[in-house]
Amino acid sequence: MNDGLVRAGAAGVGGSRVVGGLRSAAPARRAVPGAVLARVREALRTRPPDPAGLAALVDGALRAHGTLLGPVPLAETVRAVADEVFGAGALQEWLDDPAVTDVLVNGPCDVWVEHTGALVRVDVDLGGPADVRALAVRLAAAAGRRLDDAAPTADARLPDGTRLHAVLPPLAGPCTVLSLRVVRPRAFTLRDLTAAGAVAPALVPVLHGLVGSRANLLVSGATGAGKTTLLAALLSLVPHDERIVLVEEAGELVADHPHVVRLTTRPANVDGAGGVDLADLVRQALRMRPDRIVLGECRGAEVRDVLAALNTGHEGGCATLHANTAGDVPARLEALAALAGLDRGALAAQAASAVDAVLHVRRVRRAPDTGRRYLAEVAVVDRRDDGALRVTTAVEVTEHGAVRTGAGWERLAARTGVGA
Repeated sequence: MNDGLVRAGAAGVGGSRVVGGLRSAAPARRAVPGAVLARVREALRTRPPDPAGLAALVDGALRAHGTLLGPVPLAETVRAVADEVFGAGALQEWLDDPAVTDVLVNGPCDVWVEHTGALVRVDVDLGGPADVRALAVRLAAAAGRRLDDAAPTADARLPDGTRLHAVLPPLAGPCTVLSLRVVRPRAFTLRDLTAAGAVAPALVPVLHGLVGSRANLLVSGATGAGKTTLLAALLSLVPHDERIVLVEEAGELVADHPHVVRLTTRPANVDGAGGVDLADLVRQALRMRPDRIVLGECRGAEVRDVLAALNTGHEGGCATLHANTAGDVPARLEALAALAGLDRGALAAQAASAVDAVLHVRRVRRAPDTGRRYLAEVAVVDRRDDGALRVTTAVEVTEHGAVRTGAGWERLAARTGVGA
C-alpha cells in the first residue's frame, strides 16, 4: 500500500532478488524474445484476451519460435509478456513492490525508486532512448492521453491508479523522462497512522473533534509529505450518512467511506476544446447535494470557488495545499488567489471566514528516520489587526514525538471540545 504518511514495511523475501542494494518483492524477470513479443502484440490487435487466453497466445508464440517451456517458466514468461503489453514493462516489478512509492526514469539504464522512504538507484535496463519513449507513449495511451512531438508532456492516471508523468525530448534532454507514483487501493485509517507514529496519540481527539464539528480544513505540506494520506484518513471519520463529493485532477485519494462521489478533470483535446478544470468541477459539486466538498489539491484559480463554497454554508470541507510550513499558507493562498483575480484583502476576508484549521505534515529527511511522514502542526486561521490573513500554531509535534501547545490552542480546544 502507498505509505503516504506511513513508511512502508520491508518487501517480502520469498522468491525475491536483490537489485541495486534493494530486495524486490518480485522474482527475477524472465527475458522475452522480441519475435515472441511481436507475435503476441499482433495477435492482440484482433482479440484482447483474458488471462487464460494470453497464456495460450504466449505458448503458441513460443512454439512458433521453436521454444517449449514447462509450467513454471511458461508462467514466468506470460507474466513478463503481460508486463510488456499491459503494464510498465521492466518497471512493473517495482510498481508491484509494496515498499515502493515512486519509480523515476531518467534514461534507459538510469532508473531510481523510492523504497521505504529512501531514493535508491536500481539495476534496470530499458533498452535505448527509443524504447523508453515507446514505453511512455504506450502508458500515456493506456491513460487516454496523447504523447508525441505536438504534445510532448503528459500527466495522467493509469487504469490501475498509478500516476504517470512523462516528458519527451528535447524538453527532457536526450531521453524521455518518466515519473510513476504508485497509488495503493486501500486507504489508511487514523488508527493505522497513529500505530505507525505518523500521528501523535495526543492529536487523535483533536482530529476527531475537527471532523466531528464540521471544521473546514486545509492539509498543507511539501511534495510527497503525505497530505493525501492524511486527508483520506480524515475522510474515514466522516459519518456514513453524509455524502462526500471529491474533486481531483488525477483521482489519487482513496477514502474509506461508503458514499463518495468522485469528479476528475479532463484536459482539452487536440483542438483545444472540451477541457474541464478544477474550478468547473467545484462549481458542479455545489449542485450535487454535498454534505462535504473535498478538493484533492488546491493549486490554481479554483481557490476562489473553493473559498466561496466554504463561505456559503458548505461546512466540513477539505483541501490539500503545497506549502513549506503552516505559517507559509497565507502567502501560498495569496499567490493562488492572484491567479483568480482576488487581491490580498479579498483573499484574507474569504479565507479567514472559510478555513478553520491548517494541518501541516512534514517528511523527515535525516537518518535514521529518512522518509518518515508525520503530522507536525495544527494551526488555527484568523486575521491580524491590519486585516492580513494569519495562521497561528495551536499544537506542534517534533520529529521525536514531543507535543507542545501554542498560542492558538485555546481557540482550537474550543472548536474541538478537547480540554487543555
